Amino acid sequence: MAKTLREIQDFIKENDIRIVDFKLTDIDGRWRHLSIPAERFTEELMKNGIGFDGSNYGYAPVENSDMVFYPVLDSAVIDTYASIPTLSMIGDVQVIDLPNNRPFEQYPRNVAVRALEYLKETGVADQMLIGPEYEFYLFDNVTFETRQERCGYSIETRQAHWVTEADENNNGYQISHANGYHTSLPMDIRNDLRSRICLAMAEWGIDVKYHHHEVGGCGQMEVEVELGDMLKLADDTMAAKYIIKNEAVNEGCTATFMPKPIAGEAGSGMHVHMLLFKDGQPVFYDPEGYGQLSETALYFIGGLLQHAPSLCAITNPSTNSYKRLVPGFEAPVTIGYAMANRSAVVRIPAYAKTPDKKRFELRNPDATCNPYYACAAILMAGLDGIEKKIDPHKRGWGPYDFNLFELDDEQKAKIEGLPATLSEALDALEKDHEYLTKGGVFPERLLKQHIARRRKEAEEISRIPHPAEFAKYYDL
Repeated sequence: MAKTLREIQDFIKENDIRIVDFKLTDIDGRWRHLSIPAERFTEELMKNGIGFDGSNYGYAPVENSDMVFYPVLDSAVIDTYASIPTLSMIGDVQVIDLPNNRPFEQYPRNVAVRALEYLKETGVADQMLIGPEYEFYLFDNVTFETRQERCGYSIETRQAHWVTEADENNNGYQISHANGYHTSLPMDIRNDLRSRICLAMAEWGIDVKYHHHEVGGCGQMEVEVELGDMLKLADDTMAAKYIIKNEAVNEGCTATFMPKPIAGEAGSGMHVHMLLFKDGQPVFYDPEGYGQLSETALYFIGGLLQHAPSLCAITNPSTNSYKRLVPGFEAPVTIGYAMANRSAVVRIPAYAKTPDKKRFELRNPDATCNPYYACAAILMAGLDGIEKKIDPHKRGWGPYDFNLFELDDEQKAKIEGLPATLSEALDALEKDHEYLTKGGVFPERLLKQHIARRRKEAEEISRIPHPAEFAKYYDL
């Protein structure tokens, strides 16, 4: 949209905007927001910013938590989910200091910005493009509770195979177990909703590639976006989740990005495609290389695979993440790379053949991650691989041009695997995080806070009796 204050003010008048809304990202990757009357959006605000208490966002101690938010003008977009005419903006955060404020080094967007600056400083490239795939479930209704006397959840989705003849919503067009991939109407009951989601995303400046029903027959969807600048796509990921959830609510249903909301069905990931450019030229292309990838690209892959266990603590930061990373559901569980092999952590799409599209995807991330931290961590792992010339083939990580799930137990034992739990991933991050702190990209303090928060969550959840434990052990 507009790039100057005057242009924004003119837009506000022309469109009768009454409220300006500012969206901030907390340490976990959730949007929070605060709003002002449109007439208060002035030059003084742009100069001084808006003060807020950062301690409530998870990344600042109470004794030093006064921060200032500065809007990014060209992020302005009309938020159609507010009933009052509202203009929405994201922004950056600074710490109050003398004589001048300074960027808050732990703020998610600032970490991503610093990672891109570090990329340029290395001389390897000056731009990183990424392309995330958004997988999620749409349900008609969900209830859940965790009480001392009662614990459980219930999901209603009328397209699921478990809908019975007694259900008044049953029309005989349910989707069978794990058979939803590209299913058509009338089984694909959320087709129009996905189309509305994509149109709404376009209004927010998100370039949609396509949408379709995913494998999970109980309501799993996918929206994939075009490749774009890393920082913009991290911004767009926050916006995409906001749009998908709000469009679902407007439809009378609910959306979740939980990696594994339904046992036995396909899990939802957020595969991330990536490629580097320098002076407008692709860095990852070599027509003679494996998968037409350059030596630099393979070193980048080597860095991803070398640091895969610790990366998981950032790209897969929930206990639920590791219920998805299990064999048999196209989710990667082994550390390796290959052409067009969805069972490998790093996959090289066979259809991406031109130099400016030659890339690979990291398949383990999911959308419970903070996209700014995840993208920055992925970049830093890859750069470490380039710096240290980590050859994935010489390290024994492939290429695995076969289905890893079909290996016998003896063969599987020879292949390194991803962490099986969040606690294992956090252990790996504690031991292996120097690559993240290079160039001051990830502050040590931020990593310690992240580990502490996630450990606390994991410990809390591990202490809660599971309903399945009653079925297994109650009568013993």
